[in-house]
Amino acid sequence: MPEAPDHSALAEWRQRLAQARSVCVLTGAGMSAESGIPTFRDALTGLWSRFDPARLASVEGFRADPGLVWDWYAERRAGVQAAQPNAGHRALAAFARRRPGVLTLVTQNVDDLHQRAGNRDTIRLHGDILQDRWLEPCGMACDPARAEPGRPPRCAACGGLVRPGVVWFGESLPPAALQHAEHAARHCEVLLVVGTSGAVWPAAGLAAAARRAGAHVAIVNPSASEIDAEAHVCLRGTAATLLPALLD
Repeated sequence: MPEAPDHSALAEWRQRLAQARSVCVLTGAGMSAESGIPTFRDALTGLWSRFDPARLASVEGFRADPGLVWDWYAERRAGVQAAQPNAGHRALAAFARRRPGVLTLVTQNVDDLHQRAGNRDTIRLHGDILQDRWLEPCGMACDPARAEPGRPPRCAACGGLVRPGVVWFGESLPPAALQHAEHAARHCEVLLVVGTSGAVWPAAGLAAAARRAGAHVAIVNPSASEIDAEAHVCLRGTAATLLPALLD
């Protein structure tokens, strides 16, 4: 069982956030798990438990068995569409509405829960699971939304395959998204790292970058993360519980 949060620390950081002129928040899989969206590893259950994750989330795996990978993402997409933003998502959106221009929200999650809660300008480091793109550039400059239906859909003209718009193993993060996230981390007064294990890079490096630049760093997580040493304080609890307490 996670330890209870320190109420004096909560009060101190609540005041710090209320006074900050620039706040950056990085969210990870734990944020969405509270809305019922399993983490990447947790999604490998049932039929999918016998597959190597790289087979389901890599260009090589997609090329080897595009139908298998497409079906797995179809199942994950259905779960995202059925989920709803939780109290943590709503607290971030409400904070942004009350204090325009203060919050920069960066997420490792590929769902749309931040956007549905109201943070439509969220920086997505790992892409968008509900969007499609071409596996290879389409020679006809076609819109993936107009591809021929299938598992996966394909271009009627060139036969190119459609893939989910997420970052797979071995792929780089979108350069513009990473650049914006790094700029926000280096120029914020307060960085909150919420619901992440701190094991996925380069996103995990944002905490150290923010602290080196002089920001106050807090980690909000029920259990220890790999980047706890970069934080000034670790607040033990879930996003849905602690973000309303910190931001409302």
